[in-house]
Amino acid sequence: MPPSGVLIWTPLLAAPFVGSSLAVVIKQQCAHGSFATFVCPTCGTSVRLLDFLPFSGLSAARPRCTHCPGASGWFQPAVALATSTVAVIGILAARTPPSAWINCALGWALLTLAWIDASCFVLPDLLTLPLVLAGLGVTLATVPDAAFWHALGAAAGYLALRSIALAYRALRRREGLGGGDAKLLSAAGAWLGIAALPSLVMTAATTALACACLAAIAGRSIRATTAVPFGPFLAAAFWLLWLYGRAWHLT
Repeated sequence: MPPSGVLIWTPLLAAPFVGSSLAVVIKQQCAHGSFATFVCPTCGTSVRLLDFLPFSGLSAARPRCTHCPGASGWFQPAVALATSTVAVIGILAARTPPSAWINCALGWALLTLAWIDASCFVLPDLLTLPLVLAGLGVTLATVPDAAFWHALGAAAGYLALRSIALAYRALRRREGLGGGDAKLLSAAGAWLGIAALPSLVMTAATTALACACLAAIAGRSIRATTAVPFGPFLAAAFWLLWLYGRAWHLT
């Protein structure tokens, strides 16, 4: 195997460390509305993010805070497993080590956003807005000739969902789509370009509707007012289109 064939798998080595950190970010965002300060979920002590990394204060097998003997249960290992799965998928879809890292970094960011939205119905600006800038940066670095269409996609993605949200609120007198969904679609436009947005929205909406139908069949009460997080479906469609739906690839 050539050296590049070995190096392309390096994101998998980082995945457990990334997963441990993301588990803390998710938990802090949902528990405290912010991840600026990290607090041990067991003892409430403010801790360093380093304390939550594997082989530091916590380990992937038995996560623990350095300030108390309490274990954080299944959550952190589950996130670490999810980030490792994302890494494998991203690597298999890559052609070079740099593209593997980009695939995985995007997948990890989207996994974090999807998990937070599914847990507490919010898509933090601190994650969505840098994702817009990152998409434009990757475009400029890899396909600069397409930069205009990706910038247009970022603007169109935000305006499309924001307009729908405002119209829904005006008609129904309640929120239908959050501002975070519009910013996430803006990020998708920045990464994928404006031409990919119709397919992305259709895929996400169809998948969300299918999941709602399955939930209803399983006996869950689904009403017109039932809140369903749209972020996870947008994130999944976004990442799959990035991996498999592009007409161009990173070199």
